[in-house]
Amino acid sequence: MTSVVQSVDNVALLPAYLAAGTAVLVLLADLLVARPRVTVGTAASGALATAVGAALVGAGGERGTFCVPDGCSYLADDRAGLVGVLFALLTLGVLALSGPLLRDGRVPVGEYCFLLACSMTGGVVLGAAGDLITLVVALETLTLPLYVLVGLRRGSRAGAEAAVTFFVVSVVATSVTLLGAALLYAVTGRLHLRPLGSALTAGSDLLDLPLTTVAVTLLVLGLAFKVAAVPFHAWAPATYDGAPVPVAAYLSTASKLGGVVALLAVVQYALPATVTGPVLALLAVATMTVGNLVALRQRRMVRLLAWSSVAQAGYILAPLGALALAAGRGADARTAAYAAVVGYAVFFVLLEFAAFAGVVALRPAGADGGTVADYRGAARRHRWVGAAFGLALIGLAGLPPGLAGLFAKVTVVRALTTGGAGWLALVVALNAVLGLAYYLRVTATLYAPGDAAGTTGTRPTRAVTVALAAATAVAVLLGFAPQLLLGLV
Repeated sequence: MTSVVQSVDNVALLPAYLAAGTAVLVLLADLLVARPRVTVGTAASGALATAVGAALVGAGGERGTFCVPDGCSYLADDRAGLVGVLFALLTLGVLALSGPLLRDGRVPVGEYCFLLACSMTGGVVLGAAGDLITLVVALETLTLPLYVLVGLRRGSRAGAEAAVTFFVVSVVATSVTLLGAALLYAVTGRLHLRPLGSALTAGSDLLDLPLTTVAVTLLVLGLAFKVAAVPFHAWAPATYDGAPVPVAAYLSTASKLGGVVALLAVVQYALPATVTGPVLALLAVATMTVGNLVALRQRRMVRLLAWSSVAQAGYILAPLGALALAAGRGADARTAAYAAVVGYAVFFVLLEFAAFAGVVALRPAGADGGTVADYRGAARRHRWVGAAFGLALIGLAGLPPGLAGLFAKVTVVRALTTGGAGWLALVVALNAVLGLAYYLRVTATLYAPGDAAGTTGTRPTRAVTVALAAATAVAVLLGFAPQLLLGLV
């Protein structure tokens, strides 16, 4: 028997070490010091250190570890660095939004911060996953703590129901994903993404096997759950609305980002575009259309944001659905599609987080998201917070002055036309117009005459205001200078 020695690069693993170390330090701080401020400060410091570590390692070029002749299970490159920074900063931002919730006393601080740090660890590893096992394990490490976070608030029946719904549907989706991965291994005998893609290139006899089509379809559909793509979206509105608002913000941004990263990894490197393209195109059309149509009827703020995030997932999936056509148009068309997915996902995460930060800032401590009518005139009472919230909504709609959202949609449409999927670009444009109705309705409500009866009369906390301002400022900066982002893709 020939032994295989794996190489281990500890520098490449530094972001994962920092994220996992944060979870351990949070446990120790909660056990030994037992002061909420120390526990939260430890989690925040660890998240910031993880972001710095991911940025430094990602800027150092591609580094592989746990490598065998077939490939590397962990690849730290610029995209992995970008993903690690995003997950760490999202964790830091959610901690900032969670101040009023944690002071309410119904959520245990130590467990809350520990679960967030564990989820962050899964996200950091997910960005560098180089094989199917690492990918699935990292995705589940990202998702598993969220089941508990959704239902962690004491005495909340809605939270418990949302957690059970999320758990049951997620287990089924994970089983489908694992079945697809197992069938792919049975067909090809490979687990690393890039060798798997080489085995399934055009002209390969393996593509003619019905088992290959079934395996690819199951894997894509299982991962589609993580981005709440139709028809695997039913868990999202109920879960978001039943969870504490900061947890809903994390679900809508970090969890969805994890699904996008996983789908992009397997579609770009492992799976044949001729099979994944039609499946993802169908999912994209159904997702953006259903999400926008149902969002028009929503009266509760968090449910409206949840359905809008479903529609946004359709825009993210659209360039991946055009890959079957782009494959015949050269590397430039494929590169444009991948860049559009990453760019849109980053812009969406920033604007969606800013929208949820606006909800937290304008609601009483510990309250749910309330109804849209509860925000009537809120921007007149809290001008800067209302302006940032409105700018986030306008950005999600893709209108100026929300240049980040406008650029993101233009990038998607351009990638679709470059890839020869003009019909899909038309569907995206029509859905973008449809989405204007509810985004503008909410924005108009913020500035409508009258009292914001459901909003707090006190000033938002400093941490929440800083998180909202930071997310909005970064989105505005990238909207004016999108090359800063595309240079990392």
